[in-house]
Amino acid sequence: VAKLCVCDLLVAQCDVNCCCDPDCSAADFSLFTTCSVPIVTGDSRLCSQKAAIYSLDVEANPPERIFKLIDQVNPSLFCIHTTNYKEALSFGSPQMPTSENFDQLLKEFEGATFSAEPDSWNLNTDAQSPSDANETYRYEYGVPIQTVDAFLRLPSPVVSSWCSDANPAGFLVNQATKCTRSVSVETCGNIQAVSMLFYINSSILAKLHEFLFQVNITVQSVVVQSLNGMWTSLNSSDVLRLPMILDELCINIVLGVSYHITYTDAGEIIEAAASFVLGAINKEALSIQQSFEISFTQVNTKPVPLSGNPGYVVGLPVRAGFRPQGYPFPVEILFNTNKYGQLTVLQSTSNQDCLAAQGARTPVLFGYNMVSGCKLRITAAMKCQPLTQTLLDLLKGQTFPEYVASFGNSRAQDVLDWVPITHFQTSEQRIYNTFQSSCQIPISLEIEVKWTKYGSLVNPQARIVNVTATITTTTLKQLPSGRERTIPVTSSVVFTDISSPAEPGYKAWPTINVKLPFDFFFPFV
Repeated sequence: VAKLCVCDLLVAQCDVNCCCDPDCSAADFSLFTTCSVPIVTGDSRLCSQKAAIYSLDVEANPPERIFKLIDQVNPSLFCIHTTNYKEALSFGSPQMPTSENFDQLLKEFEGATFSAEPDSWNLNTDAQSPSDANETYRYEYGVPIQTVDAFLRLPSPVVSSWCSDANPAGFLVNQATKCTRSVSVETCGNIQAVSMLFYINSSILAKLHEFLFQVNITVQSVVVQSLNGMWTSLNSSDVLRLPMILDELCINIVLGVSYHITYTDAGEIIEAAASFVLGAINKEALSIQQSFEISFTQVNTKPVPLSGNPGYVVGLPVRAGFRPQGYPFPVEILFNTNKYGQLTVLQSTSNQDCLAAQGARTPVLFGYNMVSGCKLRITAAMKCQPLTQTLLDLLKGQTFPEYVASFGNSRAQDVLDWVPITHFQTSEQRIYNTFQSSCQIPISLEIEVKWTKYGSLVNPQARIVNVTATITTTTLKQLPSGRERTIPVTSSVVFTDISSPAEPGYKAWPTINVKLPFDFFFPFV
C-alpha cells in the first residue's frame, strides 16, 4: 500500500495536494493545504491489512508531510482472513465450445441453454428466451437510440454555441437544438457533419442490443434554401445530395435535420425518417447555424402536441375534446375534430362579412384574452330558423367541444383530467325590426376560462378548473321590404386567475397534491 497512489495522475509531475505522489518534493509538500487521499488501503474486506496514513504538519516551518504505515484491523465479524484462492484474484479466459470439448462442457455447465441432441437445437431466439425476453431488449424512456456503430446523433451546443456530435437522441425524448458549426468553401467537402450521408448512413437497432433487426433511416423530404433565404422543395427525396463546390459556392450543405421515429407499445422502433434542409455558402462564410429535431409517434396513433407538461404554458392552445356517443360515462375523451384537438373561436376576416367568414377558426391560446367578430347583413327575405342555425355554426363551429383539458399534458384516457364546458344563454333587450314575428338569433359567444396555480409555490403549474360558454341572443322583428340592416356578431375569451393568495405573515409550504408529468417515475409506477 505504500506504493499505491490513486491521486497520482500526472506523469513525472507533482499532483497538487496528493500526499502519496512520489514525484513531489519536500518543497512541494510545504505548499499543500490538505491531503486529498489521507489513507490508502487494499481490500477493505480483509480482517487485517496494512494501511498508509498521510497527513500534513501545518505547525512545522515550513509545513511538511507525515507518513505512517500501520496495521489496520477490520472490526467486522464477516471478514476475509487469508486470500488463499488465487484464481479469484483475476479473470480467467473462458473456454470456447468446439466439436471436441462440447460434451465435456455440457456435463460441466448443463442447463436449459444447452441440449445434447443436435436435432433439438433451436436457433429461434424467441423460443429459447424466457417469456419476458422482449422486456430485456425493449427501448425505455430516455435510453439512447442505438445504431449499428454507436447511437443516433442529435448535435447540440455543450459549453458554447458550437456543435457537439456526442449528444445521443433519447427514446421518446422530443428535442430541438440549434448550434454553430465552423465550415468554409474550401473545407466543406471534408466535413462529415454537413453531409446528408452523416445522418442516414447508419441503421437503427429496432431493439436494444439486437443486431439482427435493423431499421434504415429513409429520406422523407429535402428542402433547398437559397442564399437569400428562399425555400424550394425537391420533388424526389431519393436523391442523395452531397456537398460540392460550384462557382465559388459550396452547395448541398446540411442546415437542418428533422428525425421522425415510429415505435410500438412494446418499445420497438419500426420506422425512421429524416427530413433535410440543404443550403449553400459563399467564400465569406466562416460558419453556419444548424438546427436538429426529433419526434416520436406510436404506430396506429394520431400525434397530438402538448400545451404544457403538466401545467399550461401561456400562448399555447387550450386542448379540447368531446365524449363519444353511446357511453353513460366518458371512458375516454376524443380529441376535437380540428387538426390538433384545440378549443377555437370565430376568426376575424378583412372584409368583416359573417357569411364569408364561415369555417374560419382560430385557436384559443392559454392566458390570452381575445375578441373577434364580423358583421351580418340581414334582409327582409331571410328566414328565421336557417339564420339562427347559421349564426350558431358561425359562433361555435361545426363541432363545439364538450370538455377542456385541465392540464397541458392531459391524456385522453385520463377522464378526470378533463373539465366539462358549462353552457349558458342570455337574452339582449335590443330589438331589431326585421321579421313579422319575433325571432331570437344568437349574436355573441363569451367563453370564460377560470384557472388556478397548482402544486408547489416554487414552481406553480397552470390548471384549468372551470369553463363556461355563454350565448347571447337578441330579438328580431319584421323589416320593411327592400330595407337592410347590419348587426355585429362577436366572440370573446377571458381568462380569470382564481388562485388563492397566501395569507399575510403565513409561511406557505409547497403542497403535496402535485401533478407530475405522466412519465416522471418511468419505468416505475
